[in-house]
Amino acid sequence: MTTLRDAPSATERPPRHAGNTGSPGSRHPAARRTLAYLGLVTVTLLTLVPFGWMLSASLKRDSEVLAIPIQWIPDELRWSNFVEIWERVPMATYLGNSLFLSVTITFLQVLTGSFAAYGFSKVRFPGRDALFLGYLATIAVPWQAYMVPQYIMMQRLELTDTYWSLILLQAFGAFGVFLMRQYYMSIPDELCEAARIDGLSEYGIYRRIMLPLSKPALASLALLTFVNTWNDYMGPFIYLTSNDLWTVQLGLRSFVGQYEAEHAMIMTGAVLSVLPILVLFLFGQRYFIQGVATSGLKG
Repeated sequence: MTTLRDAPSATERPPRHAGNTGSPGSRHPAARRTLAYLGLVTVTLLTLVPFGWMLSASLKRDSEVLAIPIQWIPDELRWSNFVEIWERVPMATYLGNSLFLSVTITFLQVLTGSFAAYGFSKVRFPGRDALFLGYLATIAVPWQAYMVPQYIMMQRLELTDTYWSLILLQAFGAFGVFLMRQYYMSIPDELCEAARIDGLSEYGIYRRIMLPLSKPALASLALLTFVNTWNDYMGPFIYLTSNDLWTVQLGLRSFVGQYEAEHAMIMTGAVLSVLPILVLFLFGQRYFIQGVATSGLKG
C-alpha cells in the first residue's frame, strides 16, 4: 500500500505537457527561418522585375519592347543598341555633366550637413532645439510649394541655364543635417568635453574627432545625395536649357518625339545611367547599411 510518505512530492512530479511548453515559434526555428528567407527572396524578385524588364528592353528592337505577351529573352540580342546610343546623342557629355553635378552637390551637402549637425548636437546655445525643429520642419514642405519662387530668384540673379542654380539650391539639405545629428548624438559628449579641456577648438573637435568617428553616416549621406542628384529630372529640366549642359536624365528626352518614342534607346540609356549607381553602392554598401542602422540610435 502506498503511503503519503512514499508519494512523490510536488517538486519531484514531472511537469505536465512538457512537450507543449514554449511559444510556437520557439519550437520550429528552422521553419520560421525558411519562411523568412522565402519572403525576402520573393520581395527581392518583385523589386528586380522592373530592372529585368529594362535590361531586356535595351536588347530588343523598338517594335518588340511593348509587345504582349512580354518576351523576357528576345530571339535576337541587339547589343548594337549600346553602340548606337553613343552615336545618336552626346552620351559622354550627358554622363559627364551628371557626374559633375552629383559629385559637387554631394560634397557640399556632406560638408554643410555634417558641420551644421555638429552645432545642433554638441554645441550648446540658446534656442538650439527650437531652431533645429524649425529647420527640420522644412522637410514637410513640398518642393512644388516653393518651386516658382526659387526659379524667380535664380532668374533675377541671372543664374538660370547654369550649374550654379542647381548647386546653390541643393548644397544645403535638412535631411542631411538630421541624419548626421542623429549619428552624432550616439557619440559620447565626454569626448568633446575632454577635447575642450585639452584646448582643442570647436573646429578641431569637428575635424579631428567627429568626422573620423562618423564615417558610416557620412557614407550613407553621400550615397543618398549622389543617387538623388544623379536621378534628378525636374531640377535640370527647369533650370538648364542648353543641350551641352544637359544631364543624362534630360538627354534621354532626345528619344521622345511628339507622336512616338524610341523605347529601346530610352531603356538602353537607362541601363547606362544605372551602372554608376550600382558600382557606387557595391563599394559603399557596408558603410551605407551601418550608417542607416545606427543613425537613429542614441547611447
